[in-house]
Amino acid sequence: MLWIILGIALFIVILGPQYWTQHILKKYSGERADFPGTGGEFAKHLIKQQALNVTLENTPQGDHYDPTTKTVRLNDNNLDAKSLTSVVTAAHEVGHAIQHQQGMALLLMRGPLAKFAFYMEKTAQLALISTPIFLSFVPGAGRISIMIAIAGMLASTLVHLVTLPVEFNASFGKALPILKQGGYLKESDYKAARKILLACALTYVSAALSSLVNVWRWFRMLRR
Repeated sequence: MLWIILGIALFIVILGPQYWTQHILKKYSGERADFPGTGGEFAKHLIKQQALNVTLENTPQGDHYDPTTKTVRLNDNNLDAKSLTSVVTAAHEVGHAIQHQQGMALLLMRGPLAKFAFYMEKTAQLALISTPIFLSFVPGAGRISIMIAIAGMLASTLVHLVTLPVEFNASFGKALPILKQGGYLKESDYKAARKILLACALTYVSAALSSLVNVWRWFRMLRR
C-alpha cells in the first residue's frame, strides 16, 4: 500500500507541473482586443528597445531562445496572437536573449552541457543494448553497463538543474521587470502574468524530476 501511495505521489510531483503549465498557458490565451500588438510584434519591440542583436522566427516546436544563432523563436499561436500568454511568453524568451547579451554563465554553460549529455545518453543506450554480448566475455559487464547508464542520466540531470535557474531568471529577473517598468500591462493583469511566467519557468521541472527519479532507480539496482 505504501509503495502505491509513493508511486501516485511521484506521478503527481513529476507530471503535476507539466499539466499546470499547459492549463495556465491555455487559460490566458484568449484574444485581447485592448492589446496593441501580437506576441511577435511585442518581441520585436523589446528586441529593438533592449538593443539586442537577435532575430525573431516562428517555430512548430516549443517557444525558445537559441543562443547559437541568436534567435528568439515563438510558435504560431504566440507569434500571431494578441493574448496575455503570447505577450508574456514573448517577454520571457526575450529575457533569455538579454541573459545572453549580458553573458550569463549558466546560459552559456547550458549549450555545451546539453551536447555532452546527448553523447553520454547515446553511449549509455549503446552500453545497455550491448550488455548481453559483453556478459559472454566479461562477468561484471552488467554492473558496468548500469554505471554507464547512471552516468548518462546524471549528465542529463545536470543539464536540467542548470536550466532551472536560467528559466526563473528569464521570467522574474528579466521579463517581469521589463513588463512592469514599461507599463505594458494593466495592473489587474500582473497576477496572471506572474502565473504565466512561472509556467514558462516550470517547463523543465518535470524533466528534471523525472531524470532524478531515473537516476535513483538505477542506483538502487546497482546496489543490489
